[in-house]
Amino acid sequence: MRIQVDDKTVYAYTGTKPPIAQQPTVVFVHGAANDHSVWALQSRYFAYHGFNVLAVDLPGHGKSAGPALETIEQMAGWMLRLLDAAGVTSANLVGHSMGSLIALETAAAAPPRVAKLALVGTAFPMKVSDVLLSTAAAGDHAALEMINVWSHSADGQTGGNRAPGQWIMGASLRLLERTASPLYNDFNACNQYAQGEASAAKLTCPVLMISGTRDVMTPPRAARSLADKLTNVRTVTIEGSGHDLMAEQPDAVLDALIGFLRP
Repeated sequence: MRIQVDDKTVYAYTGTKPPIAQQPTVVFVHGAANDHSVWALQSRYFAYHGFNVLAVDLPGHGKSAGPALETIEQMAGWMLRLLDAAGVTSANLVGHSMGSLIALETAAAAPPRVAKLALVGTAFPMKVSDVLLSTAAAGDHAALEMINVWSHSADGQTGGNRAPGQWIMGASLRLLERTASPLYNDFNACNQYAQGEASAAKLTCPVLMISGTRDVMTPPRAARSLADKLTNVRTVTIEGSGHDLMAEQPDAVLDALIGFLRP
């Protein structure tokens, strides 16, 4: 599905299903240097089980026109304009990593527009190491290699894909190579975002936080400051998963979302 936002074309995967007016909507927001494809299993499931789905490509990512937006706050404002353009008055937001910050900020900016919020692989502050920032700024392929290693548990790096014949590390690296252009921009936006706790304190909607026990990029302890500010939160910790939870433990992520989003 292609939508015009700010006079630019935005791509959103709908799970091959057209929207139905009376159904609830779930919007999936990817992380840094990713695209809608990271939500393949989850978006398709909800599209076939009573939800309208928009798995978006952020500006300058995937099939959406650029340029990439520079701050989390700008991306949140864009999300609200996307909802307006799609005719969605209220949505469930699901965000991973940088996408979790965007979803959080969107919910804080317009609480009536967000029914439920799921934060996957989140942290606050979401700081990026100086070496990774500088390597990303230089456009060095080593930045992608570092991300790929740090995003996956030991099991994820040595096999363990739930789909026979698929390679987690290879697929992740190919995705990063396709979407590498906004990498520094995305990391810098995460690094500079400063109002996570204040935004979390504004929320009254139900919130789900999903973390992986082997996540070294956004470990569960790094989300505690957000959880402490939320008034209606539940947490799910997925044993053995690294940061790339949707690739390493897709069924566990889906099960957690089903339990949270379905009436």
